[in-house]
Amino acid sequence: MPFTLHPTLARDTVEVTRLPLCRVLLMNDRRFPWLILVPERDSVREIHQLSPADRAALIEEIALGSGVMERLFHPNKLNVGALGNIVPQLHVHIVARTAGDPAWPGPVWGSGAAVPYAEGEIAEIRARLAAALAGTG
Repeated sequence: MPFTLHPTLARDTVEVTRLPLCRVLLMNDRRFPWLILVPERDSVREIHQLSPADRAALIEEIALGSGVMERLFHPNKLNVGALGNIVPQLHVHIVARTAGDPAWPGPVWGSGAAVPYAEGEIAEIRARLAAALAGTG
């Protein structure tokens, strides 16, 4: 059965690239630089449900995404987490936080309404992220 992205993730994000395990998505909220990594494995809700090889790949892809977010956005702190209370499909958030962002120092979840990127802005940030994730930017 082919992998299907959860409809909420499809609605709220834009695809950046695909890594060996994960589909990399950008949350369409310009208030926070925010990647979401989704392992392309059907019916997986929790990290422990991945095979050992996939768990190892996931941590490496989280490290790659975190390094890219740090280099591109220079955050005070990266927030990394797999919550899934609303979207049960396994996905990992990597959010670059800066002192003074609209939710600082609290969590980004439930902190006001998303502010979508402008069309040209989202194309530029997607390109920067994709190049950095591929090691060419």
